[in-house]
Amino acid sequence: MPEFVCRLGAPNGSIVEQRRVAASVDALRRELEAEGFHVFSLAGARSRFRVPFFSRSEKVSGEDFLLFNTQLKTLLHAGMPLAQSLELLKDQQANPHFRALLDKIHQQVTTGIALSDAFLALGETFPRLYANSLRAGERTGELEQVLERYVEYQRLVEAVRKKIIGALTYPAVLVTLSAGLVVILMVKVIPAFEDFYVQFQTELPLPTKMVLGLADFTKNNLFFIIAAVAVLVYGIRVWRSSPSGRMITDRWRLRLPLVGRLAHLFALSQFSRSLAILLGGGTPMVPALETASTSISNAYVSELFLGCVQEVQEGRPLSDAMILDRRRRWRWR
Repeated sequence: MPEFVCRLGAPNGSIVEQRRVAASVDALRRELEAEGFHVFSLAGARSRFRVPFFSRSEKVSGEDFLLFNTQLKTLLHAGMPLAQSLELLKDQQANPHFRALLDKIHQQVTTGIALSDAFLALGETFPRLYANSLRAGERTGELEQVLERYVEYQRLVEAVRKKIIGALTYPAVLVTLSAGLVVILMVKVIPAFEDFYVQFQTELPLPTKMVLGLADFTKNNLFFIIAAVAVLVYGIRVWRSSPSGRMITDRWRLRLPLVGRLAHLFALSQFSRSLAILLGGGTPMVPALETASTSISNAYVSELFLGCVQEVQEGRPLSDAMILDRRRRWRWR
């Protein structure tokens, strides 16, 4: 969500300047006027120059969010009111983007808005599973227990994610070193032998000519090759961010020899634990299935589970709905 710089007149007559996060200027103006401020000006915060692949993301990291929920659960367990807990955690937050979001949430909670609605108002910044879990805890009066279950779930997800990254680090390093070695051979080693072969004054075999020609082309156009690869990777990332591109790439990922099996197990773990949290908090089956399905990071698997939701709505048992037909190209294990 965009961030705005607000110059405001406070109810006590003073002029203050704040930074707020909101969906639009009109929505922010209505929110500030409802809080009793007189709006002098609203301007979008200046965005920093971002270099592709090297820019720092403003997304809230999983570790920061896990620490926030752990501390919130502890403060609520100690008997501190929710608004004061949010204010304390907001002041202690080191991430400026996360601190601005917590400031907005704290302001909404102090005006009487439910904590779950405050997180839902931020859109896709935070998982829908989290907001729906909070809503279930607010309805049943077990907000602390719901937070405890979510913290445990998030710890397991982070542990699985780190294991997957650790399992893929070694192959990624090998592929990177191999690519670097090939580039060195093409740019430095093979051209050094070209003059040696010319001294024979004889016809070289076709494979040798092809290797020498490829090495000569790589050496003379190395900068353009690197630029083309960078543009290609950036284009793939942009296409991957679109709904159709994400669906196709997530489906391909499941077919990879090692990565596919890990992605398969991680998606099943996300769904089952998300569903357990929602059902344990008192959420009905169908809304819990919808939320748990959308909490899966793999878009293709998420779409398959959403198909199960429709079948459950029609009265089919969940165990039968998960036995998908061949047209979905998925087998539950």
